[in-house]
Amino acid sequence: MFKGMEYVYEVYKEKSFSKAAANLYISQPSLSATIKKIEERVGTPLFDRSTNPIQLTDCGKEYVKCMEKILDIENGFENYLNHMNELKTGRLSIGGSNFFTSFVLPPIVSRYMQKYPFIQISLIEANTSQLEQQLISGALDLVIDNYAFHESIYTRHFLCREQLLLAVPRHFASNKSFINCRLSKEDIVSEKHHLESTPCVPLEAFREDPFILLRSGNDTRERADKICSSHGFRPRVILKLDQQLSAYNVACYGMGIAFVSDTLIRHSRPDENIIFYKLQDPETVRNVYFYHKQSRYVTRAMEEFLKVACL
Repeated sequence: MFKGMEYVYEVYKEKSFSKAAANLYISQPSLSATIKKIEERVGTPLFDRSTNPIQLTDCGKEYVKCMEKILDIENGFENYLNHMNELKTGRLSIGGSNFFTSFVLPPIVSRYMQKYPFIQISLIEANTSQLEQQLISGALDLVIDNYAFHESIYTRHFLCREQLLLAVPRHFASNKSFINCRLSKEDIVSEKHHLESTPCVPLEAFREDPFILLRSGNDTRERADKICSSHGFRPRVILKLDQQLSAYNVACYGMGIAFVSDTLIRHSRPDENIIFYKLQDPETVRNVYFYHKQSRYVTRAMEEFLKVACL
């Protein structure tokens, strides 16, 4: 019944016989004939060919569900073999935001590859929503994020704690009243902002200035909204972006104020055009975790990666 299911799956993914055939390195007529034989074995069409792009029929949807279960079983057995083979072969897919994949993951991956050079690693860059979808579908083994994924679905492994700071363009007049509160990148690297003696800036003093925030649904945006609300104002948002790193770079060009993490500041280039401030608010503190699905088999490749990452 499921012989040749990889052909069905490729058409389902691409929603096109021609694209699927190209991916499978076979001709389109050959692929169409193969799908037709599978449908004859099943006894009903799996694809509605009258739509554009092509869609699954109800039976086709059920076929794909069953097929994905089979693939999960096969992947589970492959992972078991990798575990038994002492990491002489295997794959590891890790997802994260642009910032995490650019700055946080590379040194971890480098240490891991020095120890286990035969494991093939894929780094996938996406936003939190997309990462969670890929994690739940099994497309990703691990995700690094500062968003709190649901604990009943995912197992989490603590990597670090980070703190949100205010990044203000130096030319903003609001800075003049808070010379004693200013922090540089060197101060953040030396963790001066963690000292109780480091003064916090009253955020409401910047209420008239423009802000650069992330789009709704992002953890940093949700925290920024709560922080501003607790200080009695709604920020004047002039630009919404998808990535924290992008917001920081725009702030460095003097366009507006951004909320950025000390993790980002430590990894970013120093910029004399920006001033950092510590804020007094519980929403500024959050944890960064590696996540994986609770129901999936944890391979030795995953176990060893987490050991390297979370030392």
